[in-house]
Amino acid sequence: MIDVTDRHCRYFHRLLAPQARLYTEMITTGAIGHGQLPRLLDFDAAEQPVALQLGGSEPDALAYGAKVGEQWGYDEINLNCGCPSERVQKGAFGACLMAEPQLVADCIKAMQDAVSVPVTVKHRLGLDYNESYDFVRDFVGTIYLTGCRVFVVHARNAVLKGLSPKDNREIPPLRYDVAARLRDDFPDAVFVLNGGIASADDAVALMDQFDGVMLGRAAWHDPGVLSEINQRCWPETPIGPPAEILDQFAQYAARQLERGVPLRVMTRPLLGWMNGRPGARHWRRMLSDPGVLNQNDVSVLAKALALVGASGEGLAR
Repeated sequence: MIDVTDRHCRYFHRLLAPQARLYTEMITTGAIGHGQLPRLLDFDAAEQPVALQLGGSEPDALAYGAKVGEQWGYDEINLNCGCPSERVQKGAFGACLMAEPQLVADCIKAMQDAVSVPVTVKHRLGLDYNESYDFVRDFVGTIYLTGCRVFVVHARNAVLKGLSPKDNREIPPLRYDVAARLRDDFPDAVFVLNGGIASADDAVALMDQFDGVMLGRAAWHDPGVLSEINQRCWPETPIGPPAEILDQFAQYAARQLERGVPLRVMTRPLLGWMNGRPGARHWRRMLSDPGVLNQNDVSVLAKALALVGASGEGLAR
C-alpha cells in the first residue's frame, strides 16, 4: 500500500471505522535514516491505534526505525515480510526475507530490544510455487521463539519472478486453510488474515476463524466496506451519516491546508466512497478535477456530496 495509506487516507478511514487498527504504508529504514521525518511519520492523534510498518533487513537499522516510530507515538511496529515488488527485492527485504527466517528473527529481536510497544510481522504463506506447509510453519516458529505473538498472514504465496505486485495479489491461490493451520499450531499467538477479503460478509465470516482481518486494496477502492464491517461487529459504536463524516474530514482538511498540504493530496482516498450510488461518477469527477482542487477550498467536498443521490443517505457503510 505504498503511496496509498498515507496519513490523510488513514484519517478518513478512522472516521469510517472507529474500532479498526490502522497501518501505515511501508516505510523503509533508509527513508527513516535519511528522510524528512515529519513528512514520513506525522499522523493525527485521531488515527490511533495506528501501526508503523517498516521495510528493511538490517537489525540495527530496523531497531533505529522502530525506536523512532515509538518516539513518534505509534502503537505497534510491524515488519513487512510480504511485499513481492522488484524494487523491494533489490533492497533485500519484503517477501524475500521469508527465505531467511533466522535473519528475520534477529531483526525482530533487535526491534523488541529497542521499543516497549508490540513488534509484529506481516508475511506470505510461501515463496514462488513452494506450497509446503512446513515452510511457513517453520518461518512462523522461528519468529515465535523471539516472543513475537502477532502475525498478519497474507494467505497467498509471493512469486518473486514473473509476476507484478498486482498479479501477486490475484494469481497465487488463496489458501485460508493453511493460514488456519498456523493458528492451530500456535494457539497463543494472534493471527490476522489478509488477502482476497472484498466484502463485509467475507470479513465477518472470517473473523470467526481468525483473530482479525486486514483489508488493503478493498478499503481503497470501496472505503464504505470499513463502516459496514464496523457496524456489524461493533453495533454499539455509532457511525455518522455521510454528511457528518464529510464535515469532519473537511475540518481536518482545513487544518492541513493551513500547514501547506494541497487539497488534491487529501481527496484521493474519498474517490471510491460513493461507488454504486447515483451521482458517483460526478462525485469522482469533481474530487479529482485539478482545476477545482487547486483552489484549495474545502467547500468542494459538500458540493460533491450534493451531486450524489439523496446526499449519500442510506449509505449503510
